[in-house]
Amino acid sequence: MKTTRTLVALGALSLVLLVQTGCVSTTLQEVKEASAGLGDMESIVILGRQNKTSDETESSFIDCVAEKTSSGENSLKVVKDDDFIDALFPWFEWRFAPKDIGDMGVLLKNEKVSSRIKSIGVRYLVWIEGITERKNQSGRVQCAVATGFMPACFGFLSWETGSDYEATVWDIERGVTVGKLSSESTGMSFVPAVVVVIPFIARTQAHACSSMSGQLKSFIGE
Repeated sequence: MKTTRTLVALGALSLVLLVQTGCVSTTLQEVKEASAGLGDMESIVILGRQNKTSDETESSFIDCVAEKTSSGENSLKVVKDDDFIDALFPWFEWRFAPKDIGDMGVLLKNEKVSSRIKSIGVRYLVWIEGITERKNQSGRVQCAVATGFMPACFGFLSWETGSDYEATVWDIERGVTVGKLSSESTGMSFVPAVVVVIPFIARTQAHACSSMSGQLKSFIGE
């Protein structure tokens, strides 16, 4: 019993040390090429690459940025991506959707496309590219049934997570790119196990989402 209490105490101490040392760092960049601002009846739409491959921008990240940009202080009016895609059928369906910002620029110069976008009140199209990746994993955690049929786990698992995203802001009315924003978050996740598994996860994608939504509010809504 004393040995078990000692192990649990060591596990708690390990968690304290990890919370103190583990963190997420975020780097922001912004390039402004032209002025930006929204009228009372204007809105933005936030889209990501949809090509059904491993480098597709996660829909969860797009949804997160849209939700945070449309809420809270200095919020902007955001058209839901699904509503936008339906309104622009079939140009933004995943089979025909632009694969990169170059393709996007060509598509938005199509008079039919730009005219339909204007008709639903969208002034700026925000195109996000990027992905969250997990790498450099090391260690492992093993679990077994200890005396008294109680599960016990021992070991140490860690990995690095990187969330790197870039947003290009396109002005539909003027037909130009007004700027680019980027948010890069990195962090280490730890799973120490001394009888009890105590995960400490670096929420890099959440940090990148919050940072990018704040950038968009400042960039477009200023």
